[in-house]
Amino acid sequence: MTTGGQKIYWHRELPPLADELLGSHTVEATSDPVEYKLSERDAMWKQCSESLRVNLAARLEQEIDRLGGSCAHVLEEDTTEHIDYPTNRYWLIGRLSYSLYRHPERAPES
Repeated sequence: MTTGGQKIYWHRELPPLADELLGSHTVEATSDPVEYKLSERDAMWKQCSESLRVNLAARLEQEIDRLGGSCAHVLEEDTTEHIDYPTNRYWLIGRLSYSLYRHPERAPES
């Protein structure tokens, strides 16, 4: 777990150089569903992409803590739209590929 500071570094942002690489992982999340209206496709995408970004960040922070890391560097994103016609619901599913890092252990001071 981290004691503060940035936990997620998106694409071109780089994690601290001294951090130790723990491995590569993938995490998924979904947006909040909205009512499907073909005529409002752009508005649906915008609304869902905003909630997807929030939900992905929350899931990624959970995984950083669960795996004992300090931060993550997101390398790739994939977003897929889904429509459930029987319930008339629309949502997005996102997948992030990331590298997990841990701050180096500090030697105890004498």
